[in-house]
Amino acid sequence: MRSTASILHLDMDAFFASVEQRDKPSLRGKPVIVAGIGGRGVVSTASYEARVFGVRSAMPTHEARRRCPHAAFLAVRFGAYRAASRLVMTQLRALSPLVEPLSLDEAFVDLTAAAEPVDPDRLTDLVHALKDRVYEVTGGLTCSVGVGSSKFIAKVATELNKPDGVTVIAPGSEVATIAPMAVGIIPGVGPVTRERLARLGVRTVADLQQVSEAELIRELGRAAGTNLHALAYARDDRRVEAEREAKSISVEDTFVTDLTSPVDLAAEVDRHAEEVARRLRTAQLFARTITIKVKLADFSQHTRSRTFDGATDRTDTIAAAAQELLATSGIDLGAGVRLLGVGVSGLTGVGQDVLFDRAPSDPTPPTVNPPTASPAPQPHPGPSRLRRPTPWLPGADVHHDEYGPGWVWGAGRGRVTVRFETAETGPGKVRTFALDDPHLRLADPGAGTLDE
Repeated sequence: MRSTASILHLDMDAFFASVEQRDKPSLRGKPVIVAGIGGRGVVSTASYEARVFGVRSAMPTHEARRRCPHAAFLAVRFGAYRAASRLVMTQLRALSPLVEPLSLDEAFVDLTAAAEPVDPDRLTDLVHALKDRVYEVTGGLTCSVGVGSSKFIAKVATELNKPDGVTVIAPGSEVATIAPMAVGIIPGVGPVTRERLARLGVRTVADLQQVSEAELIRELGRAAGTNLHALAYARDDRRVEAEREAKSISVEDTFVTDLTSPVDLAAEVDRHAEEVARRLRTAQLFARTITIKVKLADFSQHTRSRTFDGATDRTDTIAAAAQELLATSGIDLGAGVRLLGVGVSGLTGVGQDVLFDRAPSDPTPPTVNPPTASPAPQPHPGPSRLRRPTPWLPGADVHHDEYGPGWVWGAGRGRVTVRFETAETGPGKVRTFALDDPHLRLADPGAGTLDE
């Protein structure tokens, strides 16, 4: 335990939804839900206006629509979120070189490594100044900040005053502060652990403090029991680690309709491999291990991997390995594939030629063996036959030669409706076009700033 409140935790408020409200003035102050739009989609982030209706992250999109049918449901725009995240992280690193990002919208900062010593009496002023800078550079996004003597306490402090709040938990007050809180405030205490603790009569941290470490070990196992007992008394000596090395990169999709065609599956593998390779090159990394992940219609999940002597960032090499893994997996794909993913691991900064049993340049996709009753594979039907959502997803950025930048309001029956506005213009007008209008095209909000 530190003797000073010197670990800062920052969490952007409803980050994805807030970026959407920033960039779409007509949605400011209204319920916004960023989610998978298909029938199997889930909520990524809900604005605070939507949360009052009970909408939460990880909720199925169809349930969110039932609870808040008047909300704007938008597809994710990772380019815009990454751009905003970079601005935030730059401000944090200007404060201290020891910044540990947890996600695009959340990070720890070790204030003991700050360029100038932090005066404890002016700590709150420092935090408010940081929040003001984040608000300014991101164009109006707010954040909540907590400061404490450990990572655990700093994160608890953040949760005490959301959204747009600041909380500093003074050293020496940690145990008393967390005692009345629900035991779920402790990291790693999910629904299953809460249920097991409830059988011991434990519902708050104060209850947990009355249980011996030996009893917790008997109930939860040594590692979990020991860790839980320590955190109940706010004992947490984890360091802020500035470099969190990537261990893997993966891309996966849950399909609107289960895929059964071997040709469609092969096309999806190629698409995923292309994106994985692009991310590798952006990170200036090479991979030794290629993995595929398959979830079938009955929700059974299967993975297959292969590790090679060399390391690669080539699209064709990764695609060939993934195709071969799928073809030789022994998984019965005939009943339908619900989810398909391609990933790489064993990352290194040095590339080396990879040799396969089948040359990567072989243009012939491997055959996925369907059940006996299934018809033979047909010629590739082209992208229009693949069961993927339209690129004209609600919220997507577009540009029109005459009307300028805007975003997709909705699409269907050969038409797309666009609202023309930006963060700087104020609410804009809505117009409808044919999907093949030569003057309208999708735009990239992060072009030139994200993946150079």
